[in-house]
Amino acid sequence: MKITSIKRTIQNTKRLADIIKVLTKFGFRQVVVDTGLARLLDFRKEEDATAQANGPAVHLSRSVRIRMALEELGPTFIKLGQILSTRPDLIPPEWAEEFKKLRDNCTQVPFPDIHKVLAAEFPGRLELLFSSINEQAIAAASMAQVHQATLSDGQEVVIKVLKPGNRQLIEEDMALVESLAQFVEQYFSNLGYSPVAVAREFSRELLKEVNLIYEGQATDRLRRSFEDDAGTRFPKVYWEATTRNVLTLEEIKGRLLSTITPAELSAADRRAIVIHGTDAVFKQCLYLGFFHADPHPGNIFLLPDNTLCFIDCGMTGQLDKRTGDQLIDLVAGVIRGDIDRLCRVVIELTDADPALVSRREFRSELQHLVGQIQDTDLQKLNIATLLSDFFSMLQRFRIKCPGDLLLLTKALTIIEGVAEYFDPSFDVLSHVEPRIQEIISQRYGIKALKNRAWKSLTGYLELLEGAPVDIQRFLDYIRHSSFTLNLELKRIEHLADKIDLSSRMMGMAMIISALIVGSSILILADRISRQPGILGTIGMIGLVVAGVYSVGFVASFLLPRGDKKK
Repeated sequence: MKITSIKRTIQNTKRLADIIKVLTKFGFRQVVVDTGLARLLDFRKEEDATAQANGPAVHLSRSVRIRMALEELGPTFIKLGQILSTRPDLIPPEWAEEFKKLRDNCTQVPFPDIHKVLAAEFPGRLELLFSSINEQAIAAASMAQVHQATLSDGQEVVIKVLKPGNRQLIEEDMALVESLAQFVEQYFSNLGYSPVAVAREFSRELLKEVNLIYEGQATDRLRRSFEDDAGTRFPKVYWEATTRNVLTLEEIKGRLLSTITPAELSAADRRAIVIHGTDAVFKQCLYLGFFHADPHPGNIFLLPDNTLCFIDCGMTGQLDKRTGDQLIDLVAGVIRGDIDRLCRVVIELTDADPALVSRREFRSELQHLVGQIQDTDLQKLNIATLLSDFFSMLQRFRIKCPGDLLLLTKALTIIEGVAEYFDPSFDVLSHVEPRIQEIISQRYGIKALKNRAWKSLTGYLELLEGAPVDIQRFLDYIRHSSFTLNLELKRIEHLADKIDLSSRMMGMAMIISALIVGSSILILADRISRQPGILGTIGMIGLVVAGVYSVGFVASFLLPRGDKKK
């Protein structure tokens, strides 16, 4: 990639200088030099070397130093690291574990700046919407901070306000990250995926983080889905007081699970918490196909009646019905040891190359994984661990996993961790097994088979109904000599090379044959004339030339030839 194109992409060269200094500070000077980043700003080697020599963390492991660099670079890179911590298929597992330690910068923005944002979002009607707003934030993260407020009708709410300047900063940072990803793609050639494509994917996710309407829509969708659930709640969204930069939610009166220790609760209360949390997450994953991807204790309120209320729905995942069925096939295939079934699931879930999945090495690794699971008591089988081990195996074969499946694994891992903390004796798999059996029964029951048969029959009938029209159109094309056949041939350039080589060989063979036949006729005519002359001499020269060509022709097959086209 040309440096001039990078300079056109980067809007803030000072930000790039900050990034280079931070990378150098944490011991990544060689990366900066090798990728050419230092040349972009004429970064002096003396400053570079000094920064590295004085770096406080140069003796720590690489994963720790990367995590510290992300923290120092600010909210965009902190969020990027937090998202990467859910993608062990893209980064080494030790990096993913280290990135889980990333914490948002909790510095609060002064209320006058927050008030300016609110006034700009609700021009002329801020006082009409809110009768009061608490100037002291009750929570602050890198992207936004939360204030208590009261609506004009007396309803107590919380307002989540995007910090001023964050949207512009993230947009500029992500444009820069996408540009830097092109350097990374050249520097690290064995990642097994395209850093540019990954940067674009993360850019979309981060831009959703700074549009609070997305979080409001996710919260509202989950709240409607759990309206009839006695054990789970989601807060109400007040849309009249919600914009891209402001999200107004019902204030939840309860205690965060992260502030509660098991000793404070009775055994019955602990069991109720675990049951409600497990039911909520598995209902989202198995039935709804839309789930809260970060259900950690800091995002769950415990209400007085042991009802759980989930908040902070900014990170969600979505699974279509087909993917859900494939996950059930995955679990069933592992339990039954059906390797062929598992290979089909891998191809369908990840779009992996069938040739790779059919390799003996891959099937052997899969058999080893299945063997470990089958040696475990089913009552102790951990679904999250099963999925995590499965996706880790795919990573070793450079198979990229869908992001939503890894978010699902993260959600299951978190909720199983909550269950183990509050009630270690609780068997999550045994609790959800009836629901899995119910889904399987629905999938393979008589009613489901009838529905699939009817759907297939309807499709065939529609195909037959449209067949006369399609046949008539086909005949019309032929009748008017406008029928064309489009074929896509794989490796067509190699076929063209073979045809060209064959043509040259046939031409050479015809020339040699013509020389031999012509020279023989000349020699025979010279002998018949009884007076040897020039005809015989020309014939002998022709035979010699034919012999030389024949030797060269045979040698071209025997001698090794280099591939001219890479």
